[in-house]
Amino acid sequence: MLKIKKNDKVKVIAGKDKDKVGKVLAVNAKQNTVIVEGCGMIKKHSKPSMQNQAGGIIEKEGPIHISNVMLMDGDKAVRVGFEIRDGKKVRVAKQTGNVID
Repeated sequence: MLKIKKNDKVKVIAGKDKDKVGKVLAVNAKQNTVIVEGCGMIKKHSKPSMQNQAGGIIEKEGPIHISNVMLMDGDKAVRVGFEIRDGKKVRVAKQTGNVID
């Protein structure tokens, strides 16, 4: 089970987009990467097609390694642990003990 899920609010802690905060759009568990809204922008060249008549250069979010982001709990970036509460495995902020969901 990964510590970061889709729609989580995360802070980038390393790389060219350090200190940016965004929402996780996708998680790739096999490659341990996440796609964060507005971070890790890459340029992709595309040929003209039915969807994109003009073609050209498209800018979109690229993958960021999961170790380079931290989950946000309120307005602070926190480390995440797991605990069993009421028979369910839940994510917990290490510093405060708050359940993250």
